[in-house]
Amino acid sequence: MHQTVTKQVDSTRRWWVLAIVVAAQFMFGVDAFIVNVAIPTIAADLHATPAQIESVIAIYLIAYATLVVTGGRLGDIHGTKNVFLAGVLGFTATSLWCGLAQSGAELIVARLAQGATAALMVPQVLATLHLLFTDETRSRAFAIYGIVLGLAGAAGFLFGGLLVTIDLAHTGWRAVFFVNVPCGLVIAAAAWRIMPSVPRRAGTKLDIKGSAVLFAGLLCLIGPLLFGHDVGWAPWLWAVMGSGGAILAAFLKLEHAVARAGGMPLIDLTLLADAAFLRGLGAAFFFFAANLSFYLVMTLFMQRGLKIPPLAAGMAFIPLALAFVVASRHSGARARHRGTKVLIEGCALQIAGLAALALVAFYADAPSALLLALTMIIFGYGQGLVMAPLSGAVLSTVKPAAAGSASGMYGTIAQIGNAAGVAAIGAVFFAIEALQSARAAFVVSLALFVTLIMICAAFLAWTRRASARS
Repeated sequence: MHQTVTKQVDSTRRWWVLAIVVAAQFMFGVDAFIVNVAIPTIAADLHATPAQIESVIAIYLIAYATLVVTGGRLGDIHGTKNVFLAGVLGFTATSLWCGLAQSGAELIVARLAQGATAALMVPQVLATLHLLFTDETRSRAFAIYGIVLGLAGAAGFLFGGLLVTIDLAHTGWRAVFFVNVPCGLVIAAAAWRIMPSVPRRAGTKLDIKGSAVLFAGLLCLIGPLLFGHDVGWAPWLWAVMGSGGAILAAFLKLEHAVARAGGMPLIDLTLLADAAFLRGLGAAFFFFAANLSFYLVMTLFMQRGLKIPPLAAGMAFIPLALAFVVASRHSGARARHRGTKVLIEGCALQIAGLAALALVAFYADAPSALLLALTMIIFGYGQGLVMAPLSGAVLSTVKPAAAGSASGMYGTIAQIGNAAGVAAIGAVFFAIEALQSARAAFVVSLALFVTLIMICAAFLAWTRRASARS
């Protein structure tokens, strides 16, 4: 099939296809960060509760995480181009809905739909690159993909602050969602004209029941963390969390039943016997739990605690994002020579950056956006050293035949970690802010980030020691 698709597309046209799918990935990446910068303004305008603020981010991640494997399989069944177009148009429509939302509750539902459509769009990006670039240009194509992925963070922070500040056509924060509409329509039109049709893959099946059970389990487990503050941590919340754990246990039993019935479960069950892979997933979960939650806490501290305007707050993240891109470029070659040791060093640098931020919070009465920006460079460089090679390290023991399923599991765990971190650390931040101050909440959150990254490093060291013994 690879050769058939490659023959359909001449060498010039496939680079245009690359530009189209990478533009979609860039739009998705920008959206993840642009919302963070606008969150305080959204909360003020919609009179959103702390739970709703966190849910705007977390529900999007949960929907994406539970459906991304299904989105990839839909591409196999119905063709990459068809599902990509459906995903882009759906993402465009739901972005418009987000921008038109009149309440916190409506915005949460719209973000749920947006995450689901992103799960249709994003898997087709790597699938298209994998099919079109099978020769010596493959490394160049994936390098472009990686650079765009890194720059999306910087662009999200900048555009988020800029759009909220200039109040484009008096739309305020709504512009951070409306901007996806013209971009999505242009990408869809270009894809319809230029992307090649990909033959369907026979024998691919959907596990809709598994996706639904996984979504329900995650929602029950993470949802109470989002809404606990609003309902005074009522006892029934813990019962709901317990039911979430039970549903996730039932999910594994369901997957075994699907496999026995000759179906295609969401996860490759043979991977559960790979101890090194599971330890790698543990490292990924704790790493990503300290990822988007860090940006949420920093944004809230700067805008709510220090009263730094949205544009200045957004620009404060740009040096961090650029340091992340530079570190990502360095980390690949270093990881090939030094293995997981580079990732552990990246964790150490992140901890050093968090410690520096804690010192700034302790000793500076009103730290400027510039001081915070310079301090965050250390954290950003450390994060780049870890994130870029982490997937390769996690998948290093996986057999080639299971690489696709393992990659899907890794992506799902990463987004679950992001959602869990936003929910748990966001809940701690809001609780301490209400009792004491945003500064105290910020310092406690930094301590939690350090703990999460230390656990990530412990999993990586465990994997490294096991590899050395084998």
